[in-house]
Amino acid sequence: MKPVIALTKGRLENQFLDFFKSLGFEIKPLIDKGRKLRVETDQFQFIFAKGVDVTTYVQYGIADLGIVGGDILAEFEPDVYDLFPLPFGQCRMAVAKEKGKEWPDGKKTIASKFTNTTKKFFKEKGESVDIIKLEGSVELAPILNLADGIVDIVETGTTLKENGLVVDEEFLHFSARLIANRSALKIKREQLRPIINVLNQKEEY
Repeated sequence: MKPVIALTKGRLENQFLDFFKSLGFEIKPLIDKGRKLRVETDQFQFIFAKGVDVTTYVQYGIADLGIVGGDILAEFEPDVYDLFPLPFGQCRMAVAKEKGKEWPDGKKTIASKFTNTTKKFFKEKGESVDIIKLEGSVELAPILNLADGIVDIVETGTTLKENGLVVDEEFLHFSARLIANRSALKIKREQLRPIINVLNQKEEY
């Protein structure tokens, strides 16, 4: 059976395909997939899913390997083997607030998709904050006075700027990561080693 690789849809998917092509692999079936969420090539089977679902498919052995952002691993701490960083998907976790607006004197309210990461960050700073979980555009929260600030992933900062927000503090830096199912890494070691070596751009694994 061919190795199964789960890919995070969207930005990481596109960056992975560029990287994969640079390593000499044929990516046309993956580009021309249309709305298919599972695609088979000559060497691999690919599954396309949201980042957190990629970790679930890998954890439960549906996929042998996965490409996922380091932010997802930090937030959800899935039971997978985190192999190594990949040379794309760079971003950073940051606290942001409205430009020109000061933090309140009392307890801050922070909106974020990354509630566990946010809680850990402020706990390490010795600050107690109220955290509101949002799944969509967290930049709206300060604008609509739902929160004093946000914690979110920042790449270029353009979205923040366009919504009148500025970075107050950066505290984590991430890239895409290659993860593996723990059992598959042992049972299918010889089958997975070649692709792991290639992705790691090293001769040995």
